[in-house]
Amino acid sequence: MSNLEDLYREIILDHYRNPRNRGELATPPAHKAEGFNPLCGDEITVYLHVEGDSLVDIKIAGHGCSISQSSASLMTAAVKGKPLEAVRGTIDTFKQLMTVHETSLDAEFDPEPVNLRALGELAALQGVVKFPVRIKCATLAWNTLTQGLNDLP
Repeated sequence: MSNLEDLYREIILDHYRNPRNRGELATPPAHKAEGFNPLCGDEITVYLHVEGDSLVDIKIAGHGCSISQSSASLMTAAVKGKPLEAVRGTIDTFKQLMTVHETSLDAEFDPEPVNLRALGELAALQGVVKFPVRIKCATLAWNTLTQGLNDLP
């Protein structure tokens, strides 16, 4: 398991040091959404260029910790150029990965397993759930993307 954790760490650091899709898109046609995590000061701006039912382009700007910034970079790589339905599906799957499931002796709770292979490099962030305070860092860009999609005209 150590080799896999090392690989995940390298993926996170690579996306933090060399973020993908960094910058701004001209508005219009781009739509802009902003997110802020007051707990640690992370800030993100997500620029979306949507044509029809497709996310043609996405850019990110902002600053924050390595988890928030690498998650934002990984997110853009995962959703750029995809149909909006697939983008929303990726958002749902990632948020499921970031959910801490509490089990109880009285409950028959068996969460549906997340398909890590389907997530590709996003699976590198699965270790974040071991540190619940960092989940908000990892999901900031995703929540901002959701807000941006929901605010589209």
